[in-house]
Amino acid sequence: MKRIANLQDHEDAARAVLDDGAWAYFSGGAADEITLRRNPKAWQQWSLAPRVLQNLRGGHTHCQLLGQTWPFPLLVAPMALQCWAHPDGEAAMALAAASQQCGMVLSHQTSTDLHTVAQLALKDPERGPLWFQLYAHGDRGALLDLIQQVETAGYEALVLTVDAPVSGARDRERRHAHSRPAHIRAVHAQAAASGAGLCQGLADSAPTWDDVAWLQSHTRLPILLKGVTHPLDAKQAASLGLGGLIVSNHGGRMLDTMPATADLLPRVADEVQGQMALLVDGGIRRGTDIFKALALGADAVLVGRPCIYGLAHAGAQGVAHVLRLLRDEFEIALALSGCATSQAITRQHLWASTP
Repeated sequence: MKRIANLQDHEDAARAVLDDGAWAYFSGGAADEITLRRNPKAWQQWSLAPRVLQNLRGGHTHCQLLGQTWPFPLLVAPMALQCWAHPDGEAAMALAAASQQCGMVLSHQTSTDLHTVAQLALKDPERGPLWFQLYAHGDRGALLDLIQQVETAGYEALVLTVDAPVSGARDRERRHAHSRPAHIRAVHAQAAASGAGLCQGLADSAPTWDDVAWLQSHTRLPILLKGVTHPLDAKQAASLGLGGLIVSNHGGRMLDTMPATADLLPRVADEVQGQMALLVDGGIRRGTDIFKALALGADAVLVGRPCIYGLAHAGAQGVAHVLRLLRDEFEIALALSGCATSQAITRQHLWASTP
């Protein structure tokens, strides 16, 4: 077996151990997967513009999110049913993230109880942030009960996914329908309502801006909206005093032919202009991609599939190695670009194309 040296090696190792159904679920995207392919390529289109002879003494990777200082500007993105990738699932993911001083966003569709994950993550004093992702469909009473559990368990923010009123058309998953093992299930998910209307009535329960305001009035936690890609939506979110936004196209899993997040991020950043925390996900595969995201206006990034790939073939140790690679590569990018800290990164450190 070849020595694993980068995230592509982790992906190759995961493909060797996952069955076709699990591989389709975790690696696939919507329709022709155009957006899925665009995401990593778009980061590559930005060229780095390093400065030389800069003072790098006292450098660090600290970042500010929601009024707190954290060790590193990277969180594991919310991903469902991680026990399908590895029996240790979200528990292993939480331990690995904490060990590498990275944050984690636990999915509403977690296959491990939220209390178990919180207990594992929060006990590490050097950890990153621990947030919980919500789908605000269905019964409000059940949602309030879940939010109370989230608050009691110690999660520090709610991440409301807003780009998934219905599921995307995923061809690869269709080819492997009903392949998920019966014991793998989302332990906190509600049954979806069905009936007349768009997508058999599923769209009728999709959240609106009114639901965001309702959620704000029923939780003490800061709220971030995940899936904001249009500047007008960013402007409306800023007017509500929310905690932050996550620029995301759902990893190319929802609406195909959307632009890559690397192309969308600068427009949202220009609209928000520091009024709230701004994060981005989608196609980040190198530490230089993290550097570019921060240069384009993000405060931190989220990484999804590479962490699942590390988990699939090597459990918590695999995830930790994925995150360590990204951390090391980011620190190298900082130093070689003439930046002592993340806060020193600006758009002046990027060329839109090779000059």
